[in-house]
Amino acid sequence: MAEAIALSRPGAVVLDLCCGSGALGVAVASAQRDVDLYAADVEPRAVRCARRNVLPLGGQVFEGDLFEPLPAALKGRVDILLSNVPYVPSAEIKLLPAEARLHEPLVTLDGGDDGLALLRRVAAECRGWLAPGGRVFVETSEQQAVAAVEVFTQNGLDARVTRDDDLFATVVVATTPHPGPA
Repeated sequence: MAEAIALSRPGAVVLDLCCGSGALGVAVASAQRDVDLYAADVEPRAVRCARRNVLPLGGQVFEGDLFEPLPAALKGRVDILLSNVPYVPSAEIKLLPAEARLHEPLVTLDGGDDGLALLRRVAAECRGWLAPGGRVFVETSEQQAVAAVEVFTQNGLDARVTRDDDLFATVVVATTPHPGPA
């Protein structure tokens, strides 16, 4: 998160995808007040919660599947895309602590057979939404990090893994290449 905040600049377009409560986007917008904040989630309760958190900062929240509900005017303009996609492999959901397994909607946990199903969709679609040099920050597990980097690389982005030991977080940071001289 610190890297996303450090890279934000006045006027940046920030998108919090699979936003849940909107906490990631709110953290960036709170640190850099002059950003255009957008958030989206497929889960209706999450969208209601995100609206309570994002709207006071002047942001907008959309309900729907990944990029589908977003205004077309955002295409090619997103500077920072934060995405906490579900990354738990389907067969491992039963191993999660009861507080997650019993109280979180399945759609917010289930990342498909290998946990990377939604990450693959984000990687495949994000280039059309990102500005030149735009960055994607996606949390993943330590075990999935190498495969997640490969997914973004296969979709034409430069990708690397960063870790935050204080937050016990593994994040893939993917960047769109800047267009070269013509």
